[in-house]
Amino acid sequence: MGSASEQSGAGPGPVRRRLLGLAAPVYLELLSGVVAGIVDTLWVSRLGVAAVGAVAVATTLENVLLGVILLANIGTTVVLAERLGRDPSAHVLPVVRAAGVLWLVITPVVAVGGLLGRERIAALFTGGNGEVFRLTVEFLAVSFPGIAVFFAQNVVDGVFKGAGDTRTPMRTAMLANSLILLLDPLLIYGFAGLPPLGVQGAALGTVLGRAVAFTVSVLLLRRLLRGLRQAPRTPHVPSPSTTSRPGPLNGTRAALRRVLAVGLPASGDFILRMGIAVALVGVVARFGEAPLAAYGIGTKVILFATMAFYAVRQAASILLARTGSAVPGAGAVIGRQALLIASVLAVGAGTALLLGGGPLLRAFSSDPEVIGEGRVLLRFLALYLVALAGVVSLGGVFMGGGLAGAMFRITLSGAAVQIPLAYGLSALPVLGVRGVWLSMVLGTASQYALSFSLFRRHFPGAPEPARRTRARAR
Repeated sequence: MGSASEQSGAGPGPVRRRLLGLAAPVYLELLSGVVAGIVDTLWVSRLGVAAVGAVAVATTLENVLLGVILLANIGTTVVLAERLGRDPSAHVLPVVRAAGVLWLVITPVVAVGGLLGRERIAALFTGGNGEVFRLTVEFLAVSFPGIAVFFAQNVVDGVFKGAGDTRTPMRTAMLANSLILLLDPLLIYGFAGLPPLGVQGAALGTVLGRAVAFTVSVLLLRRLLRGLRQAPRTPHVPSPSTTSRPGPLNGTRAALRRVLAVGLPASGDFILRMGIAVALVGVVARFGEAPLAAYGIGTKVILFATMAFYAVRQAASILLARTGSAVPGAGAVIGRQALLIASVLAVGAGTALLLGGGPLLRAFSSDPEVIGEGRVLLRFLALYLVALAGVVSLGGVFMGGGLAGAMFRITLSGAAVQIPLAYGLSALPVLGVRGVWLSMVLGTASQYALSFSLFRRHFPGAPEPARRTRARAR
């Protein structure tokens, strides 16, 4: 007979399969957005370099704003998974209402504030004059009001994932991106007597595609919530905190506090990582156009691997939140399997970078200097991916196991190591810009060491009672 965890479906094999089942749709969801963004840029490129620059600025800004709404997205996912994991018939409306409250609070601040301050925001990225600045302002005039749909979709996706459904967010993301790819050329260049809208057409196509997909998501969400309400009540022993059901307002307040406790550190972690990337761009830019171009290409290429790590992280957080309270030692098994999956992916991606780096770089640039510097960078990125896989995958068990704050502190400590190292090592004549590449490896490796230590401390390989039983038997 197997161990208790194996009998309960929490053995390594079943856990690995469940993680892959949850992570694969998340990865396809993330990947579809990247592919749509690449094709979208190709359509806009016909308008000229300035238009491409404006869209690049706007999409970079949206990536930063994604970190804001992740507060509600990740918080809702984990809290809802916890509640349904304890009791499949639990009332989920307080968590859904809490997510709605966060959307109502965050969205007007970002959408209205961004619309009113779009010129100042564009100036931060473009210098405040020229064609790129003008086109960026035009794009933001449409995209900032449309951020309401983008944020709402993220909140709804959080509800689906918390219920263990990662396929519906994947399908609606693919629907939205398919519509964007169809609408963009029509709106950018005009059709059926309508005038060409240029970069504003690209922004409008994105908003309309997302709006249609969001409408479908809401209809599916209503069906999901109706099914959860009609689920048969399972008898369970109530905990002292749930012996009397709280009223709707109190229940929403309690859910809101829990969502914030999980979501704030996760949101901060994402924004901080974006900040590290921006800071490194500033350091690399001091060495000229070739290293900067190589860095830009390298970071885009590894997205296909890093998105897989984040998909595994989401899967681990969902699975642990749903099973952790019921299966002793589940955190250790889930963490090890998430780490194994992400590490195998990282080694595979790193090997591909080492063996196929040349063709990859030549697909983006024909400049020999860019290709030469890029080859060196890809060697460092192969090591960086292995360390990042460990940090990100273990972050899933931290979020699902109530340690999201510790995850943020680990990232903060990594920034405190990596950014000074980037400046210090790159100042050495023998290293130059390669000091920046080395700082990425060392900074992320330090986060990996801290993450693994925290994981070992809080998620031991066996429950404490079982350890004592084995000790007595010896």
